[in-house]
Amino acid sequence: MLIPADWRGYFISNHTMLYLGETISLVVAFSWTITALCSEVASKRLGALQLNVIRMLLSLFLLGCTMWIFTGSPFPLYTNIQTWVWLLMSGLVGYVFGDYCLFNAYILIGSRFGQLFMTLAPPTAAFASWVLLGEHLHLQAWLGMAITLVGIGMSVLNKGSQESHHKVELKLPVKGVLFGIGAGVGQGLGLVLSKVGMNYYEAGVPEGMDAVNDLLPFASTFIRAIAGSLGFLCVMALQKQFYTLPTALKDRKGMKAAVGATLTGPFIGVSLSLMAVQYTEAGIASTLMALVPVLIIWPAHWLFKQEVKPLEIVGAVISVIGASLFFL
Repeated sequence: MLIPADWRGYFISNHTMLYLGETISLVVAFSWTITALCSEVASKRLGALQLNVIRMLLSLFLLGCTMWIFTGSPFPLYTNIQTWVWLLMSGLVGYVFGDYCLFNAYILIGSRFGQLFMTLAPPTAAFASWVLLGEHLHLQAWLGMAITLVGIGMSVLNKGSQESHHKVELKLPVKGVLFGIGAGVGQGLGLVLSKVGMNYYEAGVPEGMDAVNDLLPFASTFIRAIAGSLGFLCVMALQKQFYTLPTALKDRKGMKAAVGATLTGPFIGVSLSLMAVQYTEAGIASTLMALVPVLIIWPAHWLFKQEVKPLEIVGAVISVIGASLFFL
């Protein structure tokens, strides 16, 4: 079951290309906002570890089906040992460490603040690229780091009380903040490791295999999801929590949220994000897709009855502006 490499022509004509990439990028931002909200519900009902196991296994199935439809094989083609090593490491860092921290952050501080800390991913990726790949960090990147940190600080810090004798205090649980930081750092470092792996992958694909090249990011995500699935299953085994899976699977509301988080996140979100950069500049697409910490403010307030202060909104906007400096 193989779809031709020029499959885009069946769905999109040339005269509809104007602003198509920008529109898709905004759709991705909304999709990932839904992912975060669903993940908060699912994490609190099923548990962070249980949700990650279910999400990874479901992602493998959906990605395998996608590759089978477009390349004729449900498994990655033309891979080599370097590709597997780097992408598996990326999956362990980005999924097992990063997503475990993120979903625990959702439980402790909510999806709104959890997504705020995800703006740490671009500066982490830039710093890791500087250290691991020797990429040059321009002044704009350092400025972006500073602005992102200022925005996060404005959102999570309060003026200290007279009793505490501190000028500023955290208004969130320390453990939740640490999980949030771990999520952003894990995501950023995982992206850099993924970039190295995809470079090896692309170099090993024979010329003329357009369908494989088009689906290369999906195949790479499939390999990362293998690492994530095995990693989370190992953690579950070490914690002796396999008995919790049947209970989690019986929670209909939690499972609906888990399926929604998987469809709008690693499946639809990733798919559309890859399509967006095909029709507009990567910097524009990345900036628009980074709007989640701002877009999530109102629905989180409406759904979870969270109090939102003006300074928190300003801080979220500033942190997004700081993150966007890495792409522009």
